[in-house]
Amino acid sequence: MNNVLSIYRKELRSYFNSPVAYIVITVFLLIAGWFFATNFFLIGQATVRTALSVIPLIFIFFVPAITMRSIAEEKKSGTIELLVTMPTRDMDIILGKFFAGLTLLIVAILFTQAYVITASIFGNLDGGPTFGAYLGLILLGATYLAIGIFASATTENQIIAFIIGFGIIFVFFMLDKVLLFIPSPLVSVFEYLSTDYHFNSLARGVIDTRDLIYYVSLTAFMLILAGRSLGSRKW
Repeated sequence: MNNVLSIYRKELRSYFNSPVAYIVITVFLLIAGWFFATNFFLIGQATVRTALSVIPLIFIFFVPAITMRSIAEEKKSGTIELLVTMPTRDMDIILGKFFAGLTLLIVAILFTQAYVITASIFGNLDGGPTFGAYLGLILLGATYLAIGIFASATTENQIIAFIIGFGIIFVFFMLDKVLLFIPSPLVSVFEYLSTDYHFNSLARGVIDTRDLIYYVSLTAFMLILAGRSLGSRKW
């Protein structure tokens, strides 16, 4: 754990000692805030449902942008060799970078509490779906981060890492949107594999263990793949 914490602190400092974290959080809040303000001022609805429901779509672009440099930049600059010569395992590197990215994402999500406070003052906020949506966003963000880190571990080029991460995330997001074109016996499989399907379930306020198991399992699987990909340099 000491190795994971050391890499976590180093990665977190690299986010907040550069404009990366501030740009990501600002742009993220501006987009989510626009959807909240549209409902609040133009439609006259004091609700955060629209703003929270659009965040998974924002994540498709923002998470690969956060993770694309995590391993790829280390490989390109050669600093990955310094990390692996230290008494650290490949999974220590992966987990340290994963938790740093997750911290940045959670900070961005928590700033949207301003919309929740506003909606609770001027309207009747439904606590169950709101809590479920926030839990879903954190779990969804963790899954996308694991996918993005895996993509970054497969290449030295940040742009390629972004494209690979975006492509995988987009496929998982779209799986429940193409059910009309899927053979009937496979519909339930494609639906279950969709990340957005499980988020929508949680956003209704229904905390189902199947949704939690799905996100935790997919996150762990992608992190293991990232560790394997990083370790492939030894082969």
